[in-house]
Amino acid sequence: MPAMKNNPRLLIGLVMAIFALISYYGSSSYNPVTGEKQHVSITPDQEIALGLQAKPSLVQEYGGIHPDSRLRQLVEHVGKRLLERSEAGKTDWNFEFTLLADPQTINAFALPGGQVFITYALLSRLQTEGQLAGVLGHEIAHVIARHGAQQMAKEDLTGGLLGAVSVASGSAGADQIAQQVAMMVNMKYGRNDELESDKLGVRFMADAGYNPNSMASVMEILKAAAGPNRQPEFASTHPDPDNRVFQIQEEIRKKFPNGVPANLQP
Repeated sequence: MPAMKNNPRLLIGLVMAIFALISYYGSSSYNPVTGEKQHVSITPDQEIALGLQAKPSLVQEYGGIHPDSRLRQLVEHVGKRLLERSEAGKTDWNFEFTLLADPQTINAFALPGGQVFITYALLSRLQTEGQLAGVLGHEIAHVIARHGAQQMAKEDLTGGLLGAVSVASGSAGADQIAQQVAMMVNMKYGRNDELESDKLGVRFMADAGYNPNSMASVMEILKAAAGPNRQPEFASTHPDPDNRVFQIQEEIRKKFPNGVPANLQP
């Protein structure tokens, strides 16, 4: 390989790229809930520890814990019901449900390991307990599907490949192009994670006795809150609410081919 002998940067870059690929594809585990083999670079215990470590700063960022104990108990009640009555509760994750005081940021999210959050700004827009179950079920799904750990592994991979490109080419332009490609790849995975969490969330809330159509109505609330200037789907890690409604309805039809039972709680 005379080209590599004459260009040591190329050889070093190739070694870096091979190492990054081996590290990524060599670390995998089977997820019994999703039924998929996934690439993760940390253990479940490490995920739980990361979530617990990050929780205090996030609570502070969103204005602290909401002072209304009745609302906090509602969030905890719905979260625990989802765990107790669905396969979500058969996992070993350390779930905790926290209502954040932020009155303006419409958001819900989960940290690796089981820390689940919803802001008061979002909770105040929900009209039924079933809608809250849809939000929390979606976030529980992120934890169980280990999306955070997957994303960290992908970032390690793309970071390694970017370093390899930079070293091999010595070109800032090539490095910039590679970064743009990597960003788009990870954004695509992010959207798929959101859709997978919607599907799992439908299963969890239906098994817990909630009408899964309530999750679709949450999408309408999010769409209305975003207003007419929503980012196009290809430029966001979150799918367009209209697309999510379609996917949710498809999953509901799979779960209940003869129609949603009338006795499920809205």
